[in-house]
Amino acid sequence: MEVQKFKVRLPSGKEVGLLDALLFCYDISDTDFKVLKELIKNGPKNEDELAAELKLSKASVNRSLNKLLSIGFVQRMKDQSSKGGRPRFIYSAISSDEIVNKISRDFEYCAKIFISITPAELK
Repeated sequence: MEVQKFKVRLPSGKEVGLLDALLFCYDISDTDFKVLKELIKNGPKNEDELAAELKLSKASVNRSLNKLLSIGFVQRMKDQSSKGGRPRFIYSAISSDEIVNKISRDFEYCAKIFISITPAELK
């Protein structure tokens, strides 16, 4: 799976992609991004389905889902078909538009913070 198609050239000359920016802003790993993309493209799934589809361990998928939940990119619902024992969950990504809006707001917020601290740091 190709994670980054588009790259941006920074003033330093370094080329970075969206994953680099997401790693910086949210600490999102390649695996986290793959899980998110799978949920965006193919809809809600449980951990077992994600692990099988992405050929990842269930533990890796669980870590990624917890990260994506904490950021707010993913939501979970109790699987109504699970019976007794430990509850199972179905995970789904929030809409692509909501994700783009959240990332845009957060990037703007980060830029404002860096702009505000730059003069003090350079003195």
